[in-house]
Amino acid sequence: MLAVVGIATVLLLLAAILTKRISPLVALVCFPVAASLLAGFGLQTGHFILTGVQGIAGVIGMFVFAILFFGIMTDAGMLEPLVAWLLRAIGNRPSRIVPGSALLGLLVHLDGSGAVVFLVTIPALLPLYQRVGIDRRILACVVSMAAGVNFLPWTGPTIRASAALHVPVASIFVPMIGVQAVGLAFVFATAWMLGRREERRLAKIGAEVQNMEQPAPVQGPLPRHFFLNISVTLVVLTAMITGRLDPVVIFMLGTVVALTLNFPQLKSQQATLTAHAPAAILMASILFAAGAFTGIMKGTGMLAAMADAMVHQLPSHGAQHLPLVLAIVSMPLSLVFDPDSFYFGVLPVAAGAAAASGIAPITVAQAALLGMHTTGFPVSPLTPATFLVVGLADITLAQHQRFSIPYLFAASLLMTAAALIFRIIPL
Repeated sequence: MLAVVGIATVLLLLAAILTKRISPLVALVCFPVAASLLAGFGLQTGHFILTGVQGIAGVIGMFVFAILFFGIMTDAGMLEPLVAWLLRAIGNRPSRIVPGSALLGLLVHLDGSGAVVFLVTIPALLPLYQRVGIDRRILACVVSMAAGVNFLPWTGPTIRASAALHVPVASIFVPMIGVQAVGLAFVFATAWMLGRREERRLAKIGAEVQNMEQPAPVQGPLPRHFFLNISVTLVVLTAMITGRLDPVVIFMLGTVVALTLNFPQLKSQQATLTAHAPAAILMASILFAAGAFTGIMKGTGMLAAMADAMVHQLPSHGAQHLPLVLAIVSMPLSLVFDPDSFYFGVLPVAAGAAAASGIAPITVAQAALLGMHTTGFPVSPLTPATFLVVGLADITLAQHQRFSIPYLFAASLLMTAAALIFRIIPL
């Protein structure tokens, strides 16, 4: 019963968001609340919501203050010289800008946090995309691919798989290096293709790309406090990457310093905060709703029931093909399961089923990593990072999913084919 209600809830949620029938905020709240009441949980639903919101409070705080921080720095002119430098370095050609975006996202993701990738790369590159006229969905897509394909030993899915199956992280990751290289090659090839497509599109409409071969304009005088602002930003990002302080604390302190440094007068501070408050509040409300959704789905047991139902539907004679099946469907399953419920709920059961056919648990873990909240996490409504992408890129969730899911799924399938060729996954 719970599994059926859970599946229906998720399908209705995805259908409502993708078809733009109702806003994500409404969908993330009304469907799980209705499902919880239908399943007979009554007033317990409020407790589930509170638990879910509490679990995501730190992420929401980080997002709000990150929006304010980067908004203040943008108003202070910090990004203008950086954008000019990027234009001089890679020119105005989208075929260079888009792969460069993927490279920046890949480098920033070395800390293992997808949220950090989006917080650093999108605000830095969005002015460049707007100046040249490149579709913002492409920026969201390429940084999502860079972060998704670049699964590392210290990223969440790898750590969860290791903990759930009691397998050393290195044993899972090292054989997958070649597979990941294939995926990264696809990322950069796709980024170049998207850039070339944008060049042709912009050329047809007579946009600024007509001057692609011309050098970027010479940058004027540096904005006031430019080097101080750069220093503050580097300190904030370094502290976040090293993990010495919680991200919400880092951005909160950074926002205070940036606001005081660049806008010392009370009226100017109020004006700046007011200008960026709508974006912060809008996305914070959606994140709160996402917390309510995951809280209800976990608290009612619907996620666990869905996991059990999925595994028990597998025929016993097909268990030997489970790793291949899991690798193929792992990316779409990210839209249905949150990371914890899958890696700590579904994966151990799946590994046990595969073990009956003599397949090692590590193989099941490697199959899952080919998509489950690696290539799948930047588009899943169950991960806060997805809402960071759409909020920072100023696009809707439906726009991001429609544009990015085909490329992320293609990357997952290509890496699955590579895993078969490299004999990591049995056929």
